[in-house]
Amino acid sequence: MSTSSATSGHAAAWSVVAQHRCGLGESPFWHPHEQQLYWVDIPGRQVLRANIYMGTVETWDMPSDPGCIAPAASGGLVLALRDGIYRATEWRGALTRIATLPYDTATMRANDGQCDALGRLWVGTIDETKTAKTAALFCIDARGSRTGAAVQITQHVVGALTGNGLGWSPDKRTLYWADTPTHTIRAWDFDLEAGSLSGERPFANTPPKPEGWAWNHSTGYHGRPDGAAIDSQGHYFAAMFEGHCLAHYAPTGELVEHLDLPALCPTMPCFGGEDLRTLYVTTASKGRSEAELLVYPASGMVLSRRVEVPGLPVQCFVD
Repeated sequence: MSTSSATSGHAAAWSVVAQHRCGLGESPFWHPHEQQLYWVDIPGRQVLRANIYMGTVETWDMPSDPGCIAPAASGGLVLALRDGIYRATEWRGALTRIATLPYDTATMRANDGQCDALGRLWVGTIDETKTAKTAALFCIDARGSRTGAAVQITQHVVGALTGNGLGWSPDKRTLYWADTPTHTIRAWDFDLEAGSLSGERPFANTPPKPEGWAWNHSTGYHGRPDGAAIDSQGHYFAAMFEGHCLAHYAPTGELVEHLDLPALCPTMPCFGGEDLRTLYVTTASKGRSEAELLVYPASGMVLSRRVEVPGLPVQCFVD
């Protein structure tokens, strides 16, 4: 892959975590207590976890499309499925719906999401019509719900097509969110205690797909921003769908480099391992041609490589 203002990493530096192909892998996180990697396959309707040290993968079938997941501080997971937010207190445990987001499940579903430092779950949605711009960013605050407090749902950002790239700066004072089809990543001032956003501004804009683009022709296209992860120095790593790379941005929004990947469609990175210096990336295979999958056989699998700067740990859901 060629770059202009940025240097390029080497795809050969990446390893396949496990020989398990997803249609659309998403929402990876490293569980700090279990020392296992979790992620989802959205069209496959599965939650997955891998014991990296043993090389094993377990799967858990879902009743509907899982957009994102996060560990819960009291055990188990919180899961954003197409039709609501669910809790499971253990792996493959019973699913209990704790909230329903205000959208039409026939044309929308939950997509990218993570928890903030106080344990609230933030979920972006996707407009599957690809035209209505009805996707939004929601905050689900379930703190105290186990003792009778009502779950609070707040809508913060509207007018998007595909909510993605959610993340917070190390000091928790900046929130990032992307709209994939528009090739834009935005930033807001974030008040952690209030859970409020202000001061919306552009963070990074990526060039649109060239007319006549094809996956097997070199056009200089680096893809569009999908999921993201942030390291301990505040650098933002965006999975660039159809760009076979991660875009590495400084906290200023300046592009530092493109990190080449052996898959055309990365979907979301996360940091893991005991020292948080392993960078994991989920990828997609659904809808890709047989010819493309021959060139990119790791498509749909989870990739990993070691990095110098550790990432931020996953934040747990609090209920």
